[in-house]
Amino acid sequence: MKLIQLQGGKGIAVGEGALEHLKDVRCKKCVLVTGGSSMEKTGVLDKIRQYMKKDGSGVYIHSGIAPNPTKEQVDAGVEVMRRELPDLIIAVGGGSAIDAAKLMALFYEFPEISFENVGTATLPTKREKVGFIAVPSTSGTGSEVTAAAIYTDAQKKIKIPVRTPAIRPDLAILDPALPITMPKNLAAETGMDALTHAFEAYVNHNMDDFTEVICRGSIQSLIQWLPESCETASVEARGKVHYYQCMAGMSLANAGLGMVHGIAHSFGGMYDLAHGLVNGIILPYAMQYNSRDSKVKEKFERLSAYAGGKDIIQQIVELKERLNIPKSLQHVVSEADYKRDFNPLVEYSLKTTTAFNPIKMEFDEMKKVVNAVYYGTAIDLELE
Repeated sequence: MKLIQLQGGKGIAVGEGALEHLKDVRCKKCVLVTGGSSMEKTGVLDKIRQYMKKDGSGVYIHSGIAPNPTKEQVDAGVEVMRRELPDLIIAVGGGSAIDAAKLMALFYEFPEISFENVGTATLPTKREKVGFIAVPSTSGTGSEVTAAAIYTDAQKKIKIPVRTPAIRPDLAILDPALPITMPKNLAAETGMDALTHAFEAYVNHNMDDFTEVICRGSIQSLIQWLPESCETASVEARGKVHYYQCMAGMSLANAGLGMVHGIAHSFGGMYDLAHGLVNGIILPYAMQYNSRDSKVKEKFERLSAYAGGKDIIQQIVELKERLNIPKSLQHVVSEADYKRDFNPLVEYSLKTTTAFNPIKMEFDEMKKVVNAVYYGTAIDLELE
């Protein structure tokens, strides 16, 4: 086990047995936020209880966070914290549990902030009262090292991001024993989510030299290790993907995202779809579209050269096929629903992270991209 120190007093504990780092953490009261029953069944929660119940520390388990956490679920968690008064929050599970815990921490420490004003208020940049540790059990979101969280407004059927350094975890624990139990399809979907983060950061014009190295390394390594992680579930492969997805999270935190996530948020919010699955479907279409930008094209050529000359977009298409990621969104959304919701889907695809896409998108252009992603057709790259 190693403890890597990051800027701003943050850190990452990595390696087999990294979860034991919690033995050295001191608190008076801890609220542990998690999703369904998987962490209980695999014994992870029991280990955390054991590690944290020392020196009179108390642990309260708050579970039931859904794959796409809603405002109601976050508010329920905040009420728990106001009752339990923790000085430490530990989020254990997938990116959804971590994202929900981020928002709970924000609203708990700063009661003047809520869903009613989080999109318009000047948000605080630092927590003082409650510590926050993130323990991811899936390998894709990178939420354990980012300053953003996504929640779903179930009534409006949209996903909404919240960004502030105040929700970045103080410590991330990357223990390969946690993702080892992921089923193959979840390992594939979350792995494609991580690849999407790295690719979108890589083509973002905000990328700097430091982030380029992180992006390139995580892209190449995820392409190398993700198939073995899904097909053999070896400790080595699962551990490699777990670490490289975190690096992809660092890259998105440094440079930002793009239209893949904009479209994914639109479809995911409308139809409650798995985020990694939708990202994986969309990724090669967005790569194809963005390659009309000369800087992006050059970056893709460099990636292809590093891979022995094989076209990087074709590599992602072949990886999708190997991992059984559907070719198009037509496989997960009915055509009747798609046609009925087409205009709002396109409209919301233009929001959130699409604003940072290397090619600025307009409604008519986004219509072409969304249609191509839905029907699995090529995007016309001719400039108009």
